[in-house]
Amino acid sequence: MKGWVIALIIIGIIAIGIVFWLIGAYNKMVALDQNVKETYSQIQNQLQRRLDLIPNLVETVKGYAAHEKEIFEALANARAKLAGARTPDEQATADAELSSVLSRLLVIVENYPNLKADANFRQLMDELAGTENRIAVARKDYNEAVKEYNTLIKRFPYVLIASRFGFTEKQFFEAKPEAQEAPKVNF
Repeated sequence: MKGWVIALIIIGIIAIGIVFWLIGAYNKMVALDQNVKETYSQIQNQLQRRLDLIPNLVETVKGYAAHEKEIFEALANARAKLAGARTPDEQATADAELSSVLSRLLVIVENYPNLKADANFRQLMDELAGTENRIAVARKDYNEAVKEYNTLIKRFPYVLIASRFGFTEKQFFEAKPEAQEAPKVNF
């Protein structure tokens, strides 16, 4: 009789240990999922900051380069696509297009030395450069959070818990193949 009681106590302790481990594993997956969402929101914040800066930059450049209508239309279209993007994949595609158009705009700016000397333009360009750096850091942080989360939910025994509670793999924020090509500018 004494042996059964000891065995039941040991089984009870093991069961309680497993329950606490399951709770801890679930909570860890929830925390990593929330971290992914938070880091993704930082990408969105920085992309929005860039979207807010672009109209000011465009208006400043327009005063000097009124005949460069095509680039302004392309910039407006790319900006609208980024503003309407909802998933990391859509945002990555729209971001690559906007970056390409911004590169073309900067090439045009090179033809206007007075514009480069304008204090308002310089300030906007500094803010835009800072925002581009923040976007790069936010993307890196997001991808690191996704990697940590995806790795955890694919490891045994977490994979058993993840599938049972609906934790699914997150998508990385990846540059599109077009982003590898330099923008083409024709004068």
